[in-house]
Amino acid sequence: MSQHLEHLETLKEIRSIMDRSSRFMSLSGLAGIFAGVYAFAGAGAVKWYLEKHNILARTVYTVRPNWDTILFLSAVAVTVMAATIITGIYLTTRKARKANQSLWDKQAQLMLINLFIPLAAGGFFCLVLLYHKVYFLIAPCMLIFYGLALLNGSKYTVRDIHYLGLLEIALGLLASFFIGYGLLAWTIGFGVLHILYGSIMYFKYERGA
Repeated sequence: MSQHLEHLETLKEIRSIMDRSSRFMSLSGLAGIFAGVYAFAGAGAVKWYLEKHNILARTVYTVRPNWDTILFLSAVAVTVMAATIITGIYLTTRKARKANQSLWDKQAQLMLINLFIPLAAGGFFCLVLLYHKVYFLIAPCMLIFYGLALLNGSKYTVRDIHYLGLLEIALGLLASFFIGYGLLAWTIGFGVLHILYGSIMYFKYERGA
């Protein structure tokens, strides 16, 4: 009986090692936290701009905003995305080096490819919505396609991203029914959820490592 249990434990350990070897494990939880902080900063900048120009946050999605507003919102989104990517690359690289892991192995490449396809499609679709002046669906679509990207890439990294993707999709679908709350949904999806996800990742995989 004891020998049988030892064999089971050995098989579990082998399976765990094989699972880790087939997944990209160097994603940084701190990067998720910083992404959430950047999203909050971006949402704060948008709120400041809307208040400065006497624009109600709920009406910016239901009326045709001027090009200055569109450009400002686009600039904030691009800035938040760029800051998130740069910070993510730096912290993930640092974690990989600390753990003596390859940053650009096959699993990392597969993960990035599977992330990029839905993100690229979502970005293009948001431009289509902007072209057709369907502004109120842009924020929900960003959340939905981002969630799809996380689901698609979760096959090649930690499983926790799978659940974050499901939450992003659910939030995006919910926001698509409540016109005027796009900024709030965007803040929750990219701010609150990222900070919660990053904190869980940090305490689960990085703290004390």
